[in-house]
Amino acid sequence: MVDRIKTVTIKDVAKHANVSVGTVSRVLAKNATVKQPLLIRVNKSIELLGYKPNLAARALRANKDDVLGLVLPDITNPFFAQVAKEIELEAARHGLAVILASSFDDHEKEARQVRAILDRSPTGIIVIPSTDSLSFELPETIPIITIDRPVSNVHEGVFADQELGAALAADHVFELGHRNIVYIAGPKDTIVSEQRKQGFSARIKELCKGDPAFKLSVHHGLFDYEAGEKVARLVLENNSGSRPTAIVAASDQQAIGALREARDIGVIVPTELSIVGFDDIALANIVVPRLTTIRQPIEALAKTAVKRIIDPNSNEADLDLTCNLIVRTSTTKAPQ
Repeated sequence: MVDRIKTVTIKDVAKHANVSVGTVSRVLAKNATVKQPLLIRVNKSIELLGYKPNLAARALRANKDDVLGLVLPDITNPFFAQVAKEIELEAARHGLAVILASSFDDHEKEARQVRAILDRSPTGIIVIPSTDSLSFELPETIPIITIDRPVSNVHEGVFADQELGAALAADHVFELGHRNIVYIAGPKDTIVSEQRKQGFSARIKELCKGDPAFKLSVHHGLFDYEAGEKVARLVLENNSGSRPTAIVAASDQQAIGALREARDIGVIVPTELSIVGFDDIALANIVVPRLTTIRQPIEALAKTAVKRIIDPNSNEADLDLTCNLIVRTSTTKAPQ
């Protein structure tokens, strides 16, 4: 009886060298981004195990588009959906297909999704993080860039100036004469939420310094419609004598939730209550009244992130990542 000889696979090589399958693939493809110590280690494992690459399979793979990974908290969130769309459009211009995965704001699921994409040997991965630090080991050979939300353990990221954007909202409601203001912040465990809260509160306090009529109430919630509804109900119901004249939200979803709740209670926007959002999702220009908001440069964020994945050493200047105030019909002068 003839013994069957076990075929050594790329997974066997990866396990032996203690690296990812993606790293082995890059060594086999002679990718210049692989660092010398890893290259030596993987080639040694290939030699010791007697691994023979399947040339036919590699030829088929070579004819496929390169892939770019994208991991975001929730694709049903309108802001993240717009980000994903712009990244996919920009990636396609460079011949890259996009693998999309949601973490649902779960850092363990986020780590699993990233590891699964790494096994596909992607050109790079763009992550909108679920928390303030990534919970997985960063690969040495595949670039990972965070977008929208900075994290403590990744230095490479693409962000708009959140504090400046929130300060623009403060300038707007102040100029309209609003002094009794409610701010709806996002979750306390995300840097972007704290940046927006800090930017708004610091600026409005500076503008209203010494004004006895000034009142700022800050509430936290998720970046969703329900959080906006809940806060609006709390501050508007049975509180006609001291109702705020303006609600500023850390997201358009929160602002639209507040807009909906104000309508249900019978508070007229913007005559009795002005509302400001943040992000400028597509729905902001559809709701009635149309939402005044802070526009994030979504297209520029996407283009810059993809550019940095493709050419990390590019000296080309990044696109303008400034937030802008978009004034629509949900804000007006404070009632007298």
